[in-house]
Amino acid sequence: MEEFSNKKANHFKLLTVLAVATTLSLGAYVSSAKDITLSIDDEKREITTYANTVEDFLKSEEITLDKAAYINVPLDTKLENNMHIIIKTPKPYLLTMGDNENRFEVVSIHTKVKDILDDLGIELGKLDYTEPGLDEEVNIGEEIKIYRVREIIEEIDEVIPHESITEKSNELDAGTTKVTQKGQDGLKKIIIKKVLENNKLISEEVIDEKIVKKPIPKIIKKGTKKVAKSSQVNRGNMRYKKVLTMVATAYSNSYESTGKNPGDKYYGITASGTKARVGTIAVDPRVIPLGTRLYVESLDGSKDYGFCIAEDTGGTIKGNRIDLFFNNLKEAKKFGRKKVKVYILD
Repeated sequence: MEEFSNKKANHFKLLTVLAVATTLSLGAYVSSAKDITLSIDDEKREITTYANTVEDFLKSEEITLDKAAYINVPLDTKLENNMHIIIKTPKPYLLTMGDNENRFEVVSIHTKVKDILDDLGIELGKLDYTEPGLDEEVNIGEEIKIYRVREIIEEIDEVIPHESITEKSNELDAGTTKVTQKGQDGLKKIIIKKVLENNKLISEEVIDEKIVKKPIPKIIKKGTKKVAKSSQVNRGNMRYKKVLTMVATAYSNSYESTGKNPGDKYYGITASGTKARVGTIAVDPRVIPLGTRLYVESLDGSKDYGFCIAEDTGGTIKGNRIDLFFNNLKEAKKFGRKKVKVYILD
């Protein structure tokens, strides 16, 4: 009987030990539960979990991380009560760099333009800018444009044209000129700043100019002397209003010159109605009026034609041309064609 009582007592003790062990095990399990705050982008949840590590926790919640996703703690970190786990998933954007041909899709966990570019490792120059601006937020799929801006400095040479200065000279005959100083162009260096946006010129401005070589003016002496002297004819001092350099030809009363024969109407008669003779010349009345007294000086060293009167005209005598009358065709042909100086007498 005593033996039976001992067995019963031992059995009760065993049950008591098992009960205590079960209670301790359950308490330990309950005490391993942790309250976790999980934030995924803009969504926040409070979760109680019995997982040991962050990775186990994500698996238990069936959360798969994208390669480009952000998580604020390493996956092998042991969970602690009241831990806050933050996950940011990558978002797609359209990025245009330089021009529309250089456009591609990118992903980033950020929503601010500056942060997205930093995330992608894209650096901006001091003049570069973006649309939208760096501090602006963008929506999923929105386009970010990067404008590459650069300045270049160019140096160009520009010719400075020389002036022509005319000075009066009483040492030269009126109507004649002489170059006493040859002109030379100058040189100027111009510094230009050009601004290019995406390799397209948008502005340019001159930032400096420097004269490297000053121009030298051309100086022309213009004669004002109104007294001409000739070694060919002793005519003394001759007063005149104007002197012209003209082309002179010669004619006579011959048929070859006038198209008329002796006996024809107006044969040997000038446009002024006078009889053609040595000293008669044909002119363009718009240049030299009929009746004007003249003196014709040779410029080739031959004998001057001398004093004459503008009395005739001719179909081919236009502008700075005159036709000198000679007694016959032979003399006219001998004269030919030459430059002369024509003095318009007072």
